[in-house]
Amino acid sequence: MPSFRELIHASLPLLQQAQIPQETAQVFLLELSQKESYDLYLHYEEEVPAELAKQYQAGMARILKQEPMQYVLGYSWFYGYRFQVNENVLIPRPETEELVANILADIDAYFADAETVEAVDIGTGSGAIALALAKEEPKIRMSATDISAQAIEVAKANAANLGVNVKFMVGDMAQPVIEAGMKVDLLICNPPYIPQEEELEASVKDYEPHVALFGGEDGLKFYRQVFAAAPRVLKEKAMMAFEIGWNQKEALLAEVRKTFGDVRAEVVQDINGKDRMLFVYFNL
Repeated sequence: MPSFRELIHASLPLLQQAQIPQETAQVFLLELSQKESYDLYLHYEEEVPAELAKQYQAGMARILKQEPMQYVLGYSWFYGYRFQVNENVLIPRPETEELVANILADIDAYFADAETVEAVDIGTGSGAIALALAKEEPKIRMSATDISAQAIEVAKANAANLGVNVKFMVGDMAQPVIEAGMKVDLLICNPPYIPQEEELEASVKDYEPHVALFGGEDGLKFYRQVFAAAPRVLKEKAMMAFEIGWNQKEALLAEVRKTFGDVRAEVVQDINGKDRMLFVYFNL
């Protein structure tokens, strides 16, 4: 059997040829072996156990075909929590962690006096946003919707694994919330926002669910749906939080003004200085 170092180094030229980041080899082996990085370094020259080497090589063959590493592993890390993922849900992105952090800060400021905050995550997918918020903020009472029953099953499994109580509903965007007669303080949505004709990397286009990626001709289809539904699901004092495409700021602010008039709306930049989050506040 090869050593840990030899196993990793054998993959590097293959990853380079496939235009996949070379650090994927080490990260993948770390996850498979459940070793911390310093442990891996300490054992770098040791022989890899036969079963682990077999798992690594089989998984790397899939990764080299552009399948996302998280689908190969069957899980992804988000906000410090481990989430089950498969082909029925999008892989949670690091930029979405920033949305969660900003929502938590806003809850502290906007709902400081509230004992509970009724919240709904529209289009929840794996449940990453809903469950991370529920884990981090005890006053949240969370519900979540998704049009995909398969996605809801993944989210339910993640809720069970994390010990979080969330009300899950299958249906199109906010429709289950309307049908249930619910009113919420906080509406969160990371909708499909990629324009229909936009080119995507093979690892995204060929493996991740298109229903969770594309937002119509201009990418704004599902924002418009949520904006239209908002008066029927929001309490008098409420806020909405969205992830947005980096170039959608002006178009979305125009849609907010068109739908709600002179309401407070803010676009927040991510750590890289890109416009990635939209917050809308009612009854300030």
